[in-house]
Amino acid sequence: MKPGSDSFDVAIVGAGVSGANIARRLSAYELDVVLVEKEADVSFGTSKANSGIVHGGFHHNKKYLKARLELQGAMMFDRLKAELDFPFERCGIVVAAMHEDEMRPIEQLYMQGVENGVIGIEMCSRERMLELEPKLSEDCVGGLYAPGGGIVEPYRFVFSLVENAQKNGVRLMTGFAVESAKREGERWTVKAADGRSIKARYVVNAAGLFADEVSRAFGAEDFAIHARKGEYYLLDRMTKCKPARVVFPVPTSVSKGMLVIPTVEGTVLIGPTATAVQDKTDLATTREELDTILKSARNMIPSVSETDVITSFAGLRPFMEEDFYIEPSKKAPAFIQVAGIQSPGLTASPAIGEYVKDLLKKEGLKLVEKADWDPFVRKVPRAKDLSPYELDELVKKDPAYGEIVCRCERVTEAEIVEAIRRGHVTLDGIKYFTRAQMGRCQGGFCTYKILKIIMRETGMGWDEITKRGEGSSVLRGEL
Repeated sequence: MKPGSDSFDVAIVGAGVSGANIARRLSAYELDVVLVEKEADVSFGTSKANSGIVHGGFHHNKKYLKARLELQGAMMFDRLKAELDFPFERCGIVVAAMHEDEMRPIEQLYMQGVENGVIGIEMCSRERMLELEPKLSEDCVGGLYAPGGGIVEPYRFVFSLVENAQKNGVRLMTGFAVESAKREGERWTVKAADGRSIKARYVVNAAGLFADEVSRAFGAEDFAIHARKGEYYLLDRMTKCKPARVVFPVPTSVSKGMLVIPTVEGTVLIGPTATAVQDKTDLATTREELDTILKSARNMIPSVSETDVITSFAGLRPFMEEDFYIEPSKKAPAFIQVAGIQSPGLTASPAIGEYVKDLLKKEGLKLVEKADWDPFVRKVPRAKDLSPYELDELVKKDPAYGEIVCRCERVTEAEIVEAIRRGHVTLDGIKYFTRAQMGRCQGGFCTYKILKIIMRETGMGWDEITKRGEGSSVLRGEL
């Protein structure tokens, strides 16, 4: 591909966790690939606001594609962590039964896990559950333990995937909202709402909540993606209720229930709810849902306290049908549908990348491996992970590591600058890359400093800086 060319072998629509894994997988081949995203940065859709769990492989029967991809994807995270710069930990998962009548579903989950080939899965007595997780309620009567489950920081995972894909030649185009598409000979011409256009031989529709709209734009299948809103509450890292493992309730027919999750960065996440909404942009949170989440969390871990809540947020997950919809379109040529990727989509995403690569090959895409493909990203030194001696040595090389910008999360000026130089120039982009603004004060003390650094590094004016792209200005007018 010539620099500046608008013609590609493959265009991937949507830079969430599925699109990012597909892009990175294809970057290992002699292909011209473009990843287009309608938001201002990658992972700004469903991928930024989920539970951050690598699931245990027992919630779904392996007759479903999502269960098979979940099992495959979960096994890939250790290698991915070694190659890419994102936090991941296999802390294990417990499912807690609070009543005797819940032990029957626990037994069914256990048998399903055994049938799926889940390594080390246990059906546990009350004593074993309290041994595994001492913070559980004394009312726990038994449960399930899957040691292979884990926790991951989802946005850092996506950032690393996309950065590595770019390092290996993939082009990223943000602010590219697909408006229309036309097949001309052997290529698609894809136009964005802002007037830009690209050409591609093959297109992958990984547009998350908006995959139905993208499908219609290509004259492909007419289906509906529905949104389910999940509200979450984040507890301070100093909370006394932090469990050692992810704690699930016994699932319902609608969802896996409201969880207590020890995040990989030290805080605690409780939720999510599962409410059908019509508006795919509805990210509001409510007091009523907070009460529901707190009640559910306290039922499993009584020490959960409302005074530890530092923020609330909501995520929207796509719901289409009971399984993932990943297959070549039957109506539009050279068009691959990757839709309805709900839970366990994050866990399955590395396997989705492999699966889609194989589908493209079956559809005629020639795959020739690159001799110089590099699976690694350059790791960013983070002050909070370093000893005082290590940080002192780093400050000698770069004095900006001696300037703490975010005290809550111990983020330095050097880390903010690195985020900006890697293309993250919104407040949310910097937050997800560095964790600045994620602590107890939620940006109350560091946002002003971050704004000044963005202005200095980019030349942007204060009125050009946004929280998360167009329509989210941080400052307007003057006093």
